[in-house]
Amino acid sequence: MEYDERLAQFRQTRLNPFDRGEDEDGPRGGQTPPQKEARPELFSGTRNSSLDRTMDLGLAEDHFSRPNGSLAESDIENLKIAIEECKKLILELPEHSERQKDTVVKLIHLRLKLQELKDPEEDEPNLRIVLEHRFSKEKSKSVKQTCDKCSTIIWGLIQTWYTCTGCYYRCHSKCMNLITKPCVRSKVSHQSEYELSICPEIGLDRQDYRCAECRTPISLRGVPSEARQCDYVGQYYCSTCHWNDTAIIPARVIHNWEFEPRKVCRSSLRYLALMMSRPVLKLKEINPLLFNFVEELVEIRKLRQDILLMKPYFITCKEAMEARLLLQLQDRQHFVENDDMYSLQDLIDISSGRLSCSLTEIHTTFAKHIKLDCERCQAKGFVCELCKEGDILFPFDSHTSVCHECSAVFHRDCYYDNSTTCPRCARMTERKQDDDGKDS
Repeated sequence: MEYDERLAQFRQTRLNPFDRGEDEDGPRGGQTPPQKEARPELFSGTRNSSLDRTMDLGLAEDHFSRPNGSLAESDIENLKIAIEECKKLILELPEHSERQKDTVVKLIHLRLKLQELKDPEEDEPNLRIVLEHRFSKEKSKSVKQTCDKCSTIIWGLIQTWYTCTGCYYRCHSKCMNLITKPCVRSKVSHQSEYELSICPEIGLDRQDYRCAECRTPISLRGVPSEARQCDYVGQYYCSTCHWNDTAIIPARVIHNWEFEPRKVCRSSLRYLALMMSRPVLKLKEINPLLFNFVEELVEIRKLRQDILLMKPYFITCKEAMEARLLLQLQDRQHFVENDDMYSLQDLIDISSGRLSCSLTEIHTTFAKHIKLDCERCQAKGFVCELCKEGDILFPFDSHTSVCHECSAVFHRDCYYDNSTTCPRCARMTERKQDDDGKDS
């Protein structure tokens, strides 16, 4: 009864006049308000259908109107008291009962009203810059997001919120001045490299038992806040900076060919997402032994080497340029630049088999243009000068070998069985000696 009396007093505070359409001094215009059906008490009775509960969230009361004039601090304090009492009642009521569900709905109402009163009323700028974040004001009102700073829900209907255009960091307007982590996009631009040690932990004591990002006190026992380790950087974070998101760790992929997602903090999650398609991994230097154990890597490397050999044909072929054949690899531009740099997305696609299928298809299309469709490209083929037999050869054919000095193409068996020098290199050497003799 004490709780019901307190709530009854709360309903007579300054919040109630706005619901009844009155001013603080009485009915508007000095008129007697029409009699309305008495509203039920905050927690009395139960609802028989989920429809009533849904209607109560948005239509039964006006929870989104903003009162005019200044608000007394007592309004906010009364709301806080009602919220705490509502929480206690939820714990006391039978689990999954209709009355408990209705109480949860009322708790949502009270929290929305409290957030409405706390939210700033002044107009917010459309663009704000904080710690290299470029925050753009969001216009969406229906999408429900979570603030990356305070970890609470962003209610778009009544709250102003922003999204960083670089790293997609989302936060309330009121939380922006509390941000401590710079934009991850700037780190990607200035330091495009991965942590290549597997979970390089330094210990919670080295962090002074504080969150690595916001410096909130943390401990492994969860008092005062739970310490959560980021598997990417090895450091510990609080529950506000680490939401138990998971991501594939580059170091585990490179050293163990392991693709199981691990728990990472929010900043690592955004960094890994932005780095996903960047070709910054030179596998033959980081872990060359990986090619001995992963057959798919060897296959992809051979396909990439063949594509690099095909590239000169395309850049000098008018038909190939008009058909824009090389644009088939526009999502993996580094494949037409080198054969040893990989992105994390490349390795993920190799493991799943997707890259092998798509790259084999592109390789077939390229080879068909050079060997069958285009007469100009066919004319740039080679005849084996060692046996002088067989079809026209191309450097990307599987049964050929290429001279490292002059790039002449021969049958593989002929090239390795022949003990003499390359005929083309011999001719070039002889021609050079003749030219030198004439000059002297």
